[in-house]
Amino acid sequence: MRLAGDSKISPGTRRTRHPARRFISALAALPLLLLLLPAVVTGRAIPARMPGERHGLRFATPANVWDEALPLGNGIMGALVWGDGRPVRISLDRADLWDLQPVPEFSSPEYRFRIMREWHLQGRTADLIRLYEAPYRRPAPTKIPAGRIELTLAGAEFLDTSLTLADATAFMRFKDGTQLRAIVHAGSTVGMVSVRTRNPIAAELLAPPFAGRVDDPARGSIDTGDLAQLGYPPPERSAGPSFRAFAQQGYGGFRFAVYLGWRQRDRSWQAAWSIASSFEGSEPLKIARGRVEAALAAGFDAMARSHARWWRDYWRKSSVRLPNPILERQWFLETYKFGSAARRGAPPISLQAVWTADNGKLPPWKGDYHHDLNTQLSYWPCYAGNHLEGGLGYLDYLWNTREAASAWTKRFFELPGLNVPMTADLNGNQIGGWRQYTHSATTAAWLAQHFYLHWKYSADRAFLKERAYPYLKDAAVFLEAFTAARGPDGVRTFPLSASPEINDNRPEAWFLTPTNYDLALSRWLFAAAAELAGELGLPDDSQRWQRVLSELPPLALGEDGRLLVAQAYPLPASHRHFSHLMAIHPLGLLD
Repeated sequence: MRLAGDSKISPGTRRTRHPARRFISALAALPLLLLLLPAVVTGRAIPARMPGERHGLRFATPANVWDEALPLGNGIMGALVWGDGRPVRISLDRADLWDLQPVPEFSSPEYRFRIMREWHLQGRTADLIRLYEAPYRRPAPTKIPAGRIELTLAGAEFLDTSLTLADATAFMRFKDGTQLRAIVHAGSTVGMVSVRTRNPIAAELLAPPFAGRVDDPARGSIDTGDLAQLGYPPPERSAGPSFRAFAQQGYGGFRFAVYLGWRQRDRSWQAAWSIASSFEGSEPLKIARGRVEAALAAGFDAMARSHARWWRDYWRKSSVRLPNPILERQWFLETYKFGSAARRGAPPISLQAVWTADNGKLPPWKGDYHHDLNTQLSYWPCYAGNHLEGGLGYLDYLWNTREAASAWTKRFFELPGLNVPMTADLNGNQIGGWRQYTHSATTAAWLAQHFYLHWKYSADRAFLKERAYPYLKDAAVFLEAFTAARGPDGVRTFPLSASPEINDNRPEAWFLTPTNYDLALSRWLFAAAAELAGELGLPDDSQRWQRVLSELPPLALGEDGRLLVAQAYPLPASHRHFSHLMAIHPLGLLD
């Protein structure tokens, strides 16, 4: 599930695509639509409405692979429902399941921006790849999956499957009248499934294949290879007449556990599952079991009612009515995915969010945090969509990891202030990749825009004073120092500059004149920092940022006025990253 605006896709997508794949392969397929369509038109509020059946999904053929499944989630826990009943598969995930092995190369004395620049100017490309990019080809650090539930329904003959957006419920129907419903509860770390059937049900819980032989080693950032490369010990399994469970040891003392329990109730077979990690406590299996037992005691119908209430309140915050039914349906689908993946108190949306690959492989691009448009675009819906609370999960993460980011800035750039690694793990640590972008100087500037937008949409002055301006100020302090050198014309310049992902990771991806990507973000940041300082009554700060802004070069334009990638370098071909156009959108520097 690669994010919108970025055409990278999961392995195997050359096969014929199930109709659901277009839905599940991107978390924010229409961020511009979501941003530009608020629920108010010309001063007249549109009454919010629930999504209807036409807005959801219904398929008469079963999904046979994980990324064609029906997605359920609550920000911390996710599930993918697929299969044809022989079996029904429920792929399990939890947002904080990570292998957080450190990257030893990034503790090397050579790991410095000034050395990176020297090597680039000297043509030492092999050394640059060895230090900055080769570590990303290793299995870890990486996001990891939680396992899978398989329910084999005796005599099942598939009829259809559907997802209702109004109450976030997955359905599967069979020709003998058997019906399955599944939810991931919106307010509890538990999932539930109810099956009305006269036939027996066999339930199994499969742990991810972390142990065993490696048949497919990692070959790159996409072809990441078998989970067994992580070399974890086999899971500690337990089972009884009405439960299955396992506890899994990960890297560095990290543990997680999955508990699945079931019972017969009200003419239906009901099951609940939960995933707990050692971030919650020293006994994750005990924690997961307690949640499952409480959910089963309440029963599926009671849990489904409270789950539906949460979603009803969610949908009341905004809606759209469009003459184009395809676009209207897409808005509801994308807003559903945002509600499933974004929640305050949970980790923010990563590349596949709470739907990590369930194919025995490590997730594509390690399932990490890509701050090159992937995280940014994922949260655009929260502003005009009136879901600021969901967006705060992202801002909390950026705020809580700023000390790690500041330490990285000081160590790598040897400068004060704040920058952020463009590829990061759960704790905000740099994990590598193409050197020009993963070590970009303007990543924090783009992330700072989300603090700015939250202030503009919320008018929360406490947030402005305590979070928005401090974050923008720290990012501005760094860029002020990074651009301190002057070019022949006396204006500020960049020691090296890049524009994702122009020229991939070749040496030509570095520019010796500022790219419009870096310039637009820098110009926006200093202008916004000056604005917020003025709003807070800090005239010295405001004048400082306005002065730095005046010392930056103008955007690079062609003779016909077009925005270039960099000075005398027009966009050579269409590309998924239209990073040279940042000044138009999302920064709004040009109309």
